[in-house]
Amino acid sequence: MPMQPIAPYALPPLDDEIANQVSWGIEPDRCALLIHDMQNYFLTAYQLDRDPARTMIDNISRLRDRCHELGIPVIYSMQPGDQHPDRRGLLADFWGTGMSDGPDTEVIAELKPEENDIQVTKWRYSAFQRTDLRQLLGYRNRDQLIVTGVYAHMGCMLSAAEAFMNDIRAFMVHDGVADFSRDEHAIALKYTARRCGMVLSTDGVLAQLGAPVPAGA
Repeated sequence: MPMQPIAPYALPPLDDEIANQVSWGIEPDRCALLIHDMQNYFLTAYQLDRDPARTMIDNISRLRDRCHELGIPVIYSMQPGDQHPDRRGLLADFWGTGMSDGPDTEVIAELKPEENDIQVTKWRYSAFQRTDLRQLLGYRNRDQLIVTGVYAHMGCMLSAAEAFMNDIRAFMVHDGVADFSRDEHAIALKYTARRCGMVLSTDGVLAQLGAPVPAGA
């Protein structure tokens, strides 16, 4: 079943409606970057040369490159194609059979995983469900997770919430995620900021990782 087209929208602002309840700091030796579901199948819904996809892709690339420079683990969560109905489960009731094996399952060319990046096969909205993500983070002594990708109010938000429930500090990147609409994007940011993590801009994350922020940002 193909994804329905998503109309371009301007990113919701980081304002008082998105007020973080905590003031955690990102530490390079404690964090990992999650690039969630950035597969061709999901991205075909967007006009990639317009927001929110354009800004999201550019910002994930910036974060990924900085994490590579610092030796921070970069983790891709990806759904498999041609899922057996027993594995697809209730997702089929909402989304049909999902993607086919082949190009649909591949990460978009702009963010193609590198040799040392970690790839996790996921079966439900959260990147923690039915995966070994928790164990991978523990093995690397990581208790902070920077969350990027699609869709903000589904897999990204629920991954942040499940990180919280595993005592992992989640940082959702406001302009490093995208959604079905501006309102749903804002819902994800508000819930994360108020209930299970922090919301930061890409420049805010990079600043904490020691990268220079462009003038005027």
